Amino acid sequence: MLKGSLVALVTPFDDHNRVDYAALKRLIDFHVAAGSNGLVVAGTTGESATLATEEHIELIGRAVEIVAGRLPVIAGTGSNSTSQTVDLSVAVRDSGIDGYLVVVPYYNKPVQEGLYRHFSAVADAVDKPVMLYNVPGRTVADLLPETVARLAEHENIAAIKEATGDIGRLRDIQALVPEDFGLFRGDDFTVLPLIAQGGHGVVTVSGNVVPTEMAELCRLASAGDHDAAKAIDDRLQPLNKALFVESNPIPVKWAVSKMGLIEPHIRLPLTEFSEQYHEQMLTAMSGAGVEIFA
Repeated sequence: MLKGSLVALVTPFDDHNRVDYAALKRLIDFHVAAGSNGLVVAGTTGESATLATEEHIELIGRAVEIVAGRLPVIAGTGSNSTSQTVDLSVAVRDSGIDGYLVVVPYYNKPVQEGLYRHFSAVADAVDKPVMLYNVPGRTVADLLPETVARLAEHENIAAIKEATGDIGRLRDIQALVPEDFGLFRGDDFTVLPLIAQGGHGVVTVSGNVVPTEMAELCRLASAGDHDAAKAIDDRLQPLNKALFVESNPIPVKWAVSKMGLIEPHIRLPLTEFSEQYHEQMLTAMSGAGVEIFA
């Protein structure tokens, strides 16, 4: 079972708005060296909604090649169309990925039975573990604990990234699913209480900037060393806050660019990080011990 800090990797773009594969290699090598426990490629933080299908498939394949078995790679393949989600998931099935992250369909506002059938159709079509991704702040539809429990009965549905921000939600899910069903937080603010109540880790945005610290936080919390984990958590909270002063991944791409790893380019309709927040971000990065180069 996957555990710990799974980094929701940013997708670097070059000056011509193309995927920057040289920068992608720098990012991946950085996370391998820093001790991240896995990478989520082409998720929300990876601007999956702006990737053309061919780009999406190539990005996942190239990421797997660069990783070369050094870390688990989870491929983001969700969309608001069941058939498109299935097609994309099948297209990357043999690329060497270790699993899928599939978001609740957005905009369509499906009912719970529709969500159950959507995720079941994806799981039926693949042979790798599927992580459900519930983020109603973006998708409107909310994957309820009872539906998660139904889906957990499928042999290919292995985990959930829960991003409602409600600490009690994962406790409700935990009571309904098998013990080996993976429970991951989708926000960096509440990782510590999640793991303390038996959760397995986080799909992290902050881990793009502080990968070693996020992995160590998860490790210490899982080992029951609450005081040491809390010391790291307290130090990172200003950074967690700064990374969400504007829509993700606007702030985190700017932060990673200041580390000298990527250019700060982002695709419309998202726009450049507002100058009014630059000082807050730099202060938070410095407080978290991040070396700033740019």
